[in-house]
Amino acid sequence: MAKQAEIASGYVKKSSLLLACLMSVVVGFLGGVVFSAYKFRSTASAPVQQPASAQKLTEERAGVIEALKRETAQNPNNIKAWIELGNNYFDIDQFEESIRAYEQALTLDPNNANVLTDMGVMYRRSGQPQKAVAAFDKAIAVDPRHEISRFNKGIVLMHDLNDRTGAMAAWEGLLRINPLAKTPSGILIKDMVDKLKQGGN
Repeated sequence: MAKQAEIASGYVKKSSLLLACLMSVVVGFLGGVVFSAYKFRSTASAPVQQPASAQKLTEERAGVIEALKRETAQNPNNIKAWIELGNNYFDIDQFEESIRAYEQALTLDPNNANVLTDMGVMYRRSGQPQKAVAAFDKAIAVDPRHEISRFNKGIVLMHDLNDRTGAMAAWEGLLRINPLAKTPSGILIKDMVDKLKQGGN
């Protein structure tokens, strides 16, 4: 399952700002937690959902990862195993390992918008915002209606690359697809964009 914007277990996996509190929520939410957990797991377009914090490497998860590593070594064309391996590393913030697994999945299915979006999240978390935006752009090219990739692109442009204009363009593109799109905490993207246009942060 991809991890997309964390629409989540149902994926957003295709897996949140209100007038009075909009500014503080935008800064606190978008600046911190919002994007960090955005993952997509399903191919269907879903509303943005509450992001999940990184999980710990439990004994059970370690066993799952080892089993997936053995499976991908024995059956390198098993795209589902590569994606699941990437997802497991994603969940424990093992950026490089997750990216490598997603790259392998993309060699088998280069048009998987969910995997491209998850990989973008990992690039962003590993301090590579330009690569994150490039991954989101690829996801959008593959699936122009992919909401999470558009939302996440705006987050990276706004908070990592200081590109306010680009961020608003990304979110306005999302609104053209879904005028009622919301952040993971339930704030309408439209309200957020309107606030930014009025000079808010």
